Amino acid sequence: MVKRYRRMSVEMKNVYIVGAAQTPPVRVSDKPVDELVMDAVYGALEDAGIAAEEVDGVITDLVYGPRAIPAQQVAANLGNPSMWTGGRSIGGAGIMSAPDLARQALESGLATVIVFYYGMDNGSRNGPYANHNRYQAKPYFERPYGFTGQPVYFAPWATRYLHTFPGAEAALEELALVCSENASRKGGAQRPARLTADEYRTAPVIATPLRLRDCCVISDGAGAIVMTTRDRARDCRTTPVKVLASTLVQPTVSPESVFTQYGDLLSLPGASEASRKAFSSAGLSPKDVSFAQIYDCFTISCLLQFEDLGFCGKGEAPDFIKSKGISFRGGLPINTHGGFLAYSYLLGVDHVVEAVRQFQGAAGKSQLENIEVGLISGLSMPDYGVLLLSKE
Repeated sequence: MVKRYRRMSVEMKNVYIVGAAQTPPVRVSDKPVDELVMDAVYGALEDAGIAAEEVDGVITDLVYGPRAIPAQQVAANLGNPSMWTGGRSIGGAGIMSAPDLARQALESGLATVIVFYYGMDNGSRNGPYANHNRYQAKPYFERPYGFTGQPVYFAPWATRYLHTFPGAEAALEELALVCSENASRKGGAQRPARLTADEYRTAPVIATPLRLRDCCVISDGAGAIVMTTRDRARDCRTTPVKVLASTLVQPTVSPESVFTQYGDLLSLPGASEASRKAFSSAGLSPKDVSFAQIYDCFTISCLLQFEDLGFCGKGEAPDFIKSKGISFRGGLPINTHGGFLAYSYLLGVDHVVEAVRQFQGAAGKSQLENIEVGLISGLSMPDYGVLLLSKE
């Protein structure tokens, strides 16, 4: 069967991230999500040293962002009477591909300073289940039989992988331990205490074979970045971060069927194609990546992406994790703030903010040395996005 994709990526030449901010990680906020979004937006503008009235472009994803606070409302709050707005995809994939949409607006002269924002209140709404339950097939063919909720969705992928590649359980454990260690170093995480191997192994099983710490946290919060051209970036307060590539792949499989009818449980839809296009656009390879912020809604999703992103071959992720090292001082540090598994779960905008902080030299106790290229991945099932960043 031939897989067909809608491909979105063009060489990035003149897009820079000059500001980034995230609201403090929390399960349930005392603020509504629209206020959290504006806190993040103003925080990112303060980081960049750009006045709100200078913003003439606003981007979000097409599903969660508009529900939290429409782009037009953000634009109105910023006070510019002439504002370009745009949106793309859903959640993580939309976040990673936003800089490419910004590129189009900047190159065409539709905008000169663009804010991307993303906010959600999954903690207040007791989890993301309602997001998937809106698909028409689920109330009739899945929920009556107990096939509902994200841990249940990803358990078959984990089961297939562990059956096909015996012994991979140790890699899942290592992913959970590394993210926990990074979160404890970063500070302020939703799971601040450092996880031990015994705690991981004795934690309750949520959906076989996934245990509690194989699953991400649930959060209220928001994040934002400010993007502009190279010339404008030179006058900003912080070190500009260059966008090397921003890709989106949308496989032709419906969101209703991706967890139940997808034929390959050893690869995430669109991931390998998005990665190939990103590296090709940037003229790089996975070997050039200094660190990675990988979409870790579950340890198994993170494990699969090592292979899909091209860091190693199929079935080789456990050995790669062990030999290369993914800890803070490993050969490929991942999720330096603790990721979704321990820090916060904002579908990837928190990953982007952390990556920008790394290049700004503002990551605090999580700061890496001698970094050149950062990769951030965004999973939306079935959409997938990859973002590559570097210093000027």
